[in-house]
Amino acid sequence: MSEAIPPLKTHSTKRLGWLIHGVGWCVLLTFPFLFITGRGSDDLTWNGYLRFVFVIGSYIIVFYVNYLYLVKKFLFTKQVMRYLLGNALLIMALIVAVSFLLEIVLSSEERYFPEPEGWDLVRFFAINMLSYIFVGTISVAYKMTGSWYTAESERKELERSRSEAELKNLKSQLNPHFLFNTLNNIYSLIAISPERAQEVVHGLSRLLRYVLYESGQPFVTVEKDLDFIRNYVELMRIRLSGHVQVTMSVSYTSSDLLIAPLLFITPIENAFKHGVNNTKTSFIRIEITAADKEINCRIENSYFPKNEGDKSGSGIGLSNLRKRLNLIYPGKHYFSYGQKENTYYCELKLCQL
Repeated sequence: MSEAIPPLKTHSTKRLGWLIHGVGWCVLLTFPFLFITGRGSDDLTWNGYLRFVFVIGSYIIVFYVNYLYLVKKFLFTKQVMRYLLGNALLIMALIVAVSFLLEIVLSSEERYFPEPEGWDLVRFFAINMLSYIFVGTISVAYKMTGSWYTAESERKELERSRSEAELKNLKSQLNPHFLFNTLNNIYSLIAISPERAQEVVHGLSRLLRYVLYESGQPFVTVEKDLDFIRNYVELMRIRLSGHVQVTMSVSYTSSDLLIAPLLFITPIENAFKHGVNNTKTSFIRIEITAADKEINCRIENSYFPKNEGDKSGSGIGLSNLRKRLNLIYPGKHYFSYGQKENTYYCELKLCQL
């Protein structure tokens, strides 16, 4: 199962974001009351607080002009010089506007904006420019973070949709492969024993019920999937001769443990396909255990490779299984198979998601 994916931004989340903005600015506007009031001669005055509000208001303008327009218009389109020029003009205009506005509204004899002589004017603009640049930088960082989060959410949503589509395609290939093999078994059994063929058809109906109605779910209980495996092995056992030894051991401590359906059928099919010889002693050993949120499956069989002309199911089974495991259990599975002398093995371990 793929990792949890955060939902894309909706109108409600955007409204929540703007509400957080508003609360943040309101908290900032209350700072003078928290840090100045009650300190004797430094008590907050109306003129002092109004001066603070005008300055914070200019910061808000810089923040949102960057956030809503300049970053998207120039910085995201790699027009860095235009972005810097736009910010410089905006900041200088706000410094001048706030300075004259404070002198006009407050009617103070003391000039807020220094006389245009010496280095005082340069120092005044430099100090104020730094504070506005700091606010603009915060706005850029906030905008970048939000844009990255949105792009990452969209990417993960597309990846999840693509993975689901690929998984459905793999399962649609798997089910016909399983059915074709079983129908071939029934066809060969009809000529040998019609009674046994009837039993196989009845067993096949139980298997089809699981494949058609249960395996469509992303996950099923381990009890249902292992019951399917038992029925399949019993169905295959009917057509085997006496010199083929099939042993199966299945155990689980919790029937509620969930598993992706039809993962074990592919290696078991391969075991019956390549592990049985009509003239030689053959064996198939299947062991599946499920405990402590871990499922282990090991299959061993005598190995009688088919000739090159046999193309039944070639290129579909194990490659599809590996793809399904990578999609459903990324980083939470172990899958290994190969030949050791005259024995072929397949080992599959799954961790509960």
